[in-house]
Amino acid sequence: MKLLRTIRLDASDSFVFDKAAEPGEWAVSGAFAFACGDPAKLQGRARGAFRAGFLGLASLGRSTLVQTVEAHKSDREVAVGTLAAQLLAHFGAPDGRAARLAAEEEIDFAASLCIHPPGAVIAVTRCYEQGAIRETFRTLRPREGAGHARAFEFLEVVGEESGSNEYIDLLALEKGEET
Repeated sequence: MKLLRTIRLDASDSFVFDKAAEPGEWAVSGAFAFACGDPAKLQGRARGAFRAGFLGLASLGRSTLVQTVEAHKSDREVAVGTLAAQLLAHFGAPDGRAARLAAEEEIDFAASLCIHPPGAVIAVTRCYEQGAIRETFRTLRPREGAGHARAFEFLEVVGEESGSNEYIDLLALEKGEET
């Protein structure tokens, strides 16, 4: 079985998001965190988290990238338990049973994204269209012979349905400006 873990290739997550996930946390898409509000009204770092952030389960921080990793049944149980506890404490789950069912569903969805070999790096792009959150996942592959040492060593994008014309100014986000 494979699951998602947060990965940090550079320091950008620390200024793109209000709270950056720690490297190596179990992760899920985390789109549910935006379900109760109006994603169209998000601004600044919250908007960046909506657009392109996976959710780290332990910290509830965001990560631009996640990596597929081999996992054991016990790892899945830890991830489900951590997310269920967070759903109860921070997202209004009515009880432990409902939180656990929702956590299992989220972890199963995250696992379904792990179709590539361990070590594959995945990015998400999220938008709000016709009253629904839409997510597109892309797999980034390193250049031939390169490891994951630098964020801009990626050459190939796999799984992108259409090119995005959206521009995100990372320097403006760091300064707290609108993009």
